[in-house]
Amino acid sequence: MRILITGASGFIGSFIVEEALRQGMDTWAAVRGSSSKQFLQDERIHFIELNLDSQQQLEQQLQGHTFDYVVHAAGVTKCLNSADFYRINTEGTKNLVRALIALNMPLKRFVYLSSLSIFGAIREKQPYEEIRETDTPHPNTDYGKSKLETERWMNESLELRMNDNVFPYVILRPTGVYGPRERDYFLMAKSIKQHSDFAVGYRQQDITFVYVQDVVQAVFLACDHGKTGRCYFLSDGEVYQSATFSNLIRKELGNPWWIRITAPIWVLRIVTWVGDKIGHITGKISALNNDKYHILKQRNWRCDIEPARQELGYNPEYNLKRGVPLTIKWYKENGWL
Repeated sequence: MRILITGASGFIGSFIVEEALRQGMDTWAAVRGSSSKQFLQDERIHFIELNLDSQQQLEQQLQGHTFDYVVHAAGVTKCLNSADFYRINTEGTKNLVRALIALNMPLKRFVYLSSLSIFGAIREKQPYEEIRETDTPHPNTDYGKSKLETERWMNESLELRMNDNVFPYVILRPTGVYGPRERDYFLMAKSIKQHSDFAVGYRQQDITFVYVQDVVQAVFLACDHGKTGRCYFLSDGEVYQSATFSNLIRKELGNPWWIRITAPIWVLRIVTWVGDKIGHITGKISALNNDKYHILKQRNWRCDIEPARQELGYNPEYNLKRGVPLTIKWYKENGWL
């Protein structure tokens, strides 16, 4: 079986490549010319350069190739300019799908990595309830909006037909993904090692997580027998409070002394506004930006993974107590901490 993985040099994409190789697949990693291949060292990997900005170029680059599966993990989570979210996450996906259709690619499955963020801050009245696929999305970040626009296009577009059949797409919506090689949650670990932890808001916040290997599990289950047009939430099946993650990180770091600061929402608003301004001045994206404000402000991240369990056979194997030690161990062994 031949598989193409976009975003292969990224955090999640590199783990998908490793699993495809483990399963004996003919594995193609789609990268850009500037992409790092730090985590793509296996000599069995075939590389292909794809320009998601152009359907015409994609058709040329994919011409002569046949793939049974395409996993589309390419995308951006942070941008200086909001228009880039839509150019890369939305239009880039459209260009890829249209190119595959134009080439009559004999796909068994196209797996698209979306996000729980497409729903935004809903079901925020306590006690919080799980976000379900029947809920109406109200994304509160440009990232979430760009992912939702892509999903809606895939669900509603009359273009999505191939050889008189519906384009065989499956959508996965993971909550916050962490694990080795991940850089955003790493900043929290780095801060705790430097003796500080920062939380926002005094109202209860229910948080969910999913370890990267569980996302990979879901990807290959979706490739094997995901139902065309279906969307699945992914988490580890548990719900945590805001301090749980940082407490576990601190434990794995040997319980360094620390100062835990819980700030009101309005302080976060000021900090992220300043971060955005500095980012535009310096040209470097700040970790504390406008989207991050809405993410940290949101109180309910519960989601219903029962459809993934029932239809895919998804069975998350890593809760935080198992996943955080593995993550911190990797950060230490690779000189990040």
